[in-house]
Amino acid sequence: MAGETVITVVGNLVDDPELRFTPAGAAVAKFRVASTPRAFDRQTNEWKDGESLFLSCSVWRQAAEHVAESLQKGVRVIVQGRLKQRSYEDNQGVKRTVYELDVDEVGPSLKNATARVMKAGGRAPAVESARRGQGAVSAQDPWTAGTPGTGAGGGGSWDAGAGSGGSWGGEEPPF
Repeated sequence: MAGETVITVVGNLVDDPELRFTPAGAAVAKFRVASTPRAFDRQTNEWKDGESLFLSCSVWRQAAEHVAESLQKGVRVIVQGRLKQRSYEDNQGVKRTVYELDVDEVGPSLKNATARVMKAGGRAPAVESARRGQGAVSAQDPWTAGTPGTGAGGGGSWDAGAGSGGSWGGEEPPF
């Protein structure tokens, strides 16, 4: 939407993402990111940490399931989304304001880590058990529907690589 504040935050996950489902069956994962600025102090000749920013984040639908399966506490992530401000009154009648991020994109930072990216396939067991625990009905996954062995990890053309006898016939890819 026009006028929304889109930001990118790089930081570490404070907790494991928490996956839940709405009564209508939509997945939502909530997590918090801590981002701490660092600056070099020339007088002491060392790096100093600034004050940490803790930001609550929520991501929806299939991306929520991917986040819950892929990320855990302590992982450095890059998160992009729309910053929202929400005001409320606490139990003592004090007005409070919180800032939250509605996540559009999230992924691990590869600055100090490696990751193996896989095309999403069928639902993982943890996601299915979470879904059943919330009483939601699981819809058929379009990536695994149809012919067996065509989803991610099922031997289809997305899994075939050079020298594996896949879609390139055991040769190098055409690019």
